[in-house]
Amino acid sequence: MNYTNYEIYSNQKTMLEIEKTTTVARVNNVDIVVIEGETKRVAVRSICEALGIAFEPQFKRLKTDPILSSTITLGVTVGADGKQREMVTIPFKYVFGWLFRIDSRNVNEEARDTVLKYQIECYEVLYRHFTSYAEFVEQKEAKIEAQLKLEDQAKSDFKNAKEILCEVQQELKTLRKLTFEHFDPNNHQFKIEFQ
Repeated sequence: MNYTNYEIYSNQKTMLEIEKTTTVARVNNVDIVVIEGETKRVAVRSICEALGIAFEPQFKRLKTDPILSSTITLGVTVGADGKQREMVTIPFKYVFGWLFRIDSRNVNEEARDTVLKYQIECYEVLYRHFTSYAEFVEQKEAKIEAQLKLEDQAKSDFKNAKEILCEVQQELKTLRKLTFEHFDPNNHQFKIEFQ
């Protein structure tokens, strides 16, 4: 393999000795490990093994990808058996986009449904991300329109209530001005003329 233009870890310390690792998932009995450091990184080979896809073609795609190629790091690590192995990593934040682009037809049968569900979820997330502002504006406008209708109705109701209140207050004023002369003792009722 030609590793020019990529950072290579070697010397006496390995990347795993220098940086802390955290298992973030276990897929098809393969641990997916994040290497903590200045940038969180993930080993590409372990993801390929978990998905049942060949590492070499994926590494080739990564090297030719206009974005991911500049993020690849090659390192040397010591395995559980004590042997040194090269480890290709990419930043954790780019793993999700890389997985989104993997052809699900190349993934082993056990992982295919999971990859397809993941890719569908990616489409959903991208849709929500890029349309959420438009959806916000649309919902806000609908709420404002509904509230304006309520305001118009409230103003109309208030105007009607104000007119009714004025009439009631006027009648009350007239009633308070009544004297005994306005009372008809024969019919036992008031002679009232409201304006």
